[in-house]
Amino acid sequence: MKKNGLIILLLTLFGVLPVSAQIRGNSIRVDVVPDHQDWRYEVGQTAQFKIMITRENTLLNSVTIDYEAGPEMYPEVKKQGVVLKDGTLMLKGKMSKPGFYRVDVKTTIDGKEYKGACAAAFSPELLQPTTVMPQDFSDYWQNAISEARQVPLNPTKRLLPERCTNEVNVYEVSFQNMQWNFRTYGILCVPVEKDNAKAAGAGKYPALLRVPGAGVRPYGGDIYTASQGAITLEIGIHGISVTMDQKVYDDVFNGALMNYWNWGMDNRDDSYYKRVIIGCIRALDYIEQYTPWNGQQLAVSGSSQGGFLSLATAGLDKRITCYAPVHAALCDHTASLKGVACGWPHYFYWNKGKGQERQIETSRYYDGVNFARLITDKQKGWFSFGYNDDVVPPTTAWATYNIVTGPKEISPYQATWHFWHQEQWDEWENWLLKELKVKK
Repeated sequence: MKKNGLIILLLTLFGVLPVSAQIRGNSIRVDVVPDHQDWRYEVGQTAQFKIMITRENTLLNSVTIDYEAGPEMYPEVKKQGVVLKDGTLMLKGKMSKPGFYRVDVKTTIDGKEYKGACAAAFSPELLQPTTVMPQDFSDYWQNAISEARQVPLNPTKRLLPERCTNEVNVYEVSFQNMQWNFRTYGILCVPVEKDNAKAAGAGKYPALLRVPGAGVRPYGGDIYTASQGAITLEIGIHGISVTMDQKVYDDVFNGALMNYWNWGMDNRDDSYYKRVIIGCIRALDYIEQYTPWNGQQLAVSGSSQGGFLSLATAGLDKRITCYAPVHAALCDHTASLKGVACGWPHYFYWNKGKGQERQIETSRYYDGVNFARLITDKQKGWFSFGYNDDVVPPTTAWATYNIVTGPKEISPYQATWHFWHQEQWDEWENWLLKELKVKK
C-alpha cells in the first residue's frame, strides 16, 4: 500500500508540474558587458565592450553575429556576418561629447533571433535638453486648467466588492474632464478605517495618483499601496471605463485609438494629450474634493508615457509633494533635429522634421522637459530608467533629470530595456511609501 501510494503521489506531481511550471528566460544569451561596473565614462575615455554568446552559460563556438555601434540611435559602425570562433568579441567605443555609446548585437540560432545590447554613459551629468520653452508655456497651461474647472466634476463612484479586502475598499470612479460628458475613469482604493482609529481622530490619508503608460487597457488599482495607508487613484486616459474585458481595449487600440499619440500635433489645442494632461490635474481635484486626503502628502508616478504625465502633473500642480517618473517618454522631442537621441514617440527622427514646422512648435507644449522646468524646490523627485532602453533613450532621461532644479534622486538600472527589474520596482515602491510617510 505504501509503495502504491508513493507511485500515485509521484504521478500526481509529474502531472501537475507541466501545468504550473513557468517559462522564464532563454537557454541562449547575448551579453554585452562594459569594462566599467557602473557603465559610466568621462568624455574622451575609451570604453571596452565584451560580447559573449552562450548556451546554458557556456560559450558557443563559431557563432555568427551582426552588430551596430555608435551614439545611440545614430550608429556609426554596422557589421554583418561576423564569426565568433570562441563565442566572444571585444569592441571599443568613445564619445567626444556627453551622451551614450551603444552596441547592439543580434544572432540567429536554429531559426530564432537573439539580441543583446549595452549603452555606456559618457559624462551624462553634463547632458542638456534641446527643446525650447515657449514664453507663454505656463500661462497656456494654467489658462487651460482654469477653463476646464468651469466644468463640474460630477463624479460617479461604484464599489467593486470582488476587489475589496479587509484593509482596502476599491471603487471604479469617473469625473468630467475638460468638457461636458467627457469623463476620466479610474480605480480608487481607500484604506478601511479601523474602529479603534476613529476615536483617535484618524481617517485622513496621504494620496498617490498613478498615471498610465501608452496603450489602452483595464486597470486593477493599487491595492497594495492603499493597504499601507495611502489613498491611491489609478486613472485611464481615454474616456472609457477601465473595468471591461481585455478584448474591448484591444479592439479600440487597434481601431478607433490607433496611434493616438500622433493626433492633433498640428495645433497645441488639438493634441490628444491636452485632455490627458488636464485629466491628471482634475484627478487631483477629485482626490482633494471627494476622498479623505489629508491635504499634505500627494504623489504622482508612472512609467513611460506615465513618466511624462508624472512630470507634467508635478510641473503644473504644486499640490504634488513628490513624483517618481520611470523611463519617462515624450521628453526632448527636438533632439533628433540636432542628431541626438530623442524621446518616444520620436516625432522628428525619421524625416528630420522636414515639413513639420507646426508639429515642432506644438511639441514644445507637450515635452516633458518643459514641464520638468516648472518643478519647484518643494517637490521631491525620484528618477529611474535603463541604459539599454531603446524606446526611451537614456540620453533624454538624463537630460530631463539634469534640468530639474528641485530636490531629486536618480537610480538607473543599466541593464534594463523598456521594462523594470524587480529590485527597481521594490526601490520605487519603498521610496513612495517613505515620502508619503506610510512605510510600515
